[in-house]
Amino acid sequence: MALRQQQELKQSQRLSPLQMQVIKLVELNTVEVEDRIKQEVEDNPALDTLDADMSNDTENEEDERIDKDLSQEEIILGDYFSEDDIPDYHINQTHQKSEPGFIEISYYDDKSLSDSLIEQIRLLNLDERKQTIAEYIIGNLDDSGYLQRDLQSISDDLLFQQQLEILPLQLEDVLYEIQELDPAGVGARDLQECLLLQLERYDQSPAVLLAKEILTNFFEEFSRKHYDKIIRQMNITEDDLRDAIGEITSLNPKPGNALGGTLQTAMNNITPDFIVDSYNGQVTIQLNNSNIPHLKVNRSFSEMLKGYNDNRETMSADDKQTMLFMKQKVDSAKWFIDAVRQRQNTLQRTMEAIVNIQYDFFLTEDESQLKPMILKDVAGRTGFDISTISRVSNSKYVQTNTGVYPLKYFFSEAMQTNEGEDISSREVKMILKESIENESPTKPLTDDQLTRILNTKGYVIARRTVAKYREQLSIPVSRLRKKI
Repeated sequence: MALRQQQELKQSQRLSPLQMQVIKLVELNTVEVEDRIKQEVEDNPALDTLDADMSNDTENEEDERIDKDLSQEEIILGDYFSEDDIPDYHINQTHQKSEPGFIEISYYDDKSLSDSLIEQIRLLNLDERKQTIAEYIIGNLDDSGYLQRDLQSISDDLLFQQQLEILPLQLEDVLYEIQELDPAGVGARDLQECLLLQLERYDQSPAVLLAKEILTNFFEEFSRKHYDKIIRQMNITEDDLRDAIGEITSLNPKPGNALGGTLQTAMNNITPDFIVDSYNGQVTIQLNNSNIPHLKVNRSFSEMLKGYNDNRETMSADDKQTMLFMKQKVDSAKWFIDAVRQRQNTLQRTMEAIVNIQYDFFLTEDESQLKPMILKDVAGRTGFDISTISRVSNSKYVQTNTGVYPLKYFFSEAMQTNEGEDISSREVKMILKESIENESPTKPLTDDQLTRILNTKGYVIARRTVAKYREQLSIPVSRLRKKI
């Protein structure tokens, strides 16, 4: 086929650097934005921070004059340099993914689990070989303190990585040393072993001895709550079983969670992105910007760029490259400042729309006052795209007079009563949760019974929907809720 040349006209959309900055910043929460700003200030010499308390009229007027001069320079430089002349300087940008929206608050220590275990193992005065093996095993423990890998795999790794030929039985001897460390239950290979390790440190009362026997010989029946079978085969009374279950339920199934590193610490400390206050029938909204610094273009850097521009006629090739570099940094700084400003505006308008829709809830903080609300409802009030509202609502938190809520907490599907009234699915979940909390422990309610209860209260709902809501509330099926 012969080559030929032709012209083609087409239209395409491209995101500007400012738009890309805004998209990335909107996804981040307050803590991540603080880190992002610190990183940008370190990477870009043209970007500087300004303390609001130290600003004065003279400095503000000077900054306005410099901004005006820079705007004029952009016109001059745009004519002086072609697009092909601009070198490919890359500006480092860190984009952190948000963490999951629901956070489990638990006790934690600043010291990580592995650090704590290594400190303890060094006090046992093991020989160098066993010390190396113990530290390697500790490094393979997961966040909950379990050893999920089999000993044969660890033996192979030690042979290939550290040229140590260790039999699995020898590894097990070292593992037993680790299982004697604190917290109790650490180093277990499954839940059954974890619970038994903890019971070994209890006073061996009749209830503890019975609990150990149940976990050793009837663990599957116990996990499935087949209590009648356990009572019959062990020939014990319900009171005996109840005492043994009390000992077992007092144990910690995830002993490693008692200690956590910096990531666990950060996860457990929630910094709200919004502060909503209700007082005397009025609701006020405030962005939590206390730790976000004010940004400006560095004055010295700007004046240097202006000096280069004034002498551009006599510039050498090196000066030209320097001027191009400085222009790019100044442009990047201005884009970043505008992006932070637009992020704040986007968050403010989105939160205002949410508060307007859920005004009764923020006034009373009564969960039953929550109205059905989806992303489309907020997008319609703000004029933003649905994807923008989704980014804003992800991993953001709201502090109210009574607590801290994930922003996603206020979104729920709409349902109808038998009278045709729209209600929030959260209201149905609340009634579902209350019904389960008030059920008989020995005869928990099935999904069919829960469906009938909701239908008698006027909620048109199917059994599969009840099962879905129950799972969303992390409530097990009726068989697993049964108690003695």
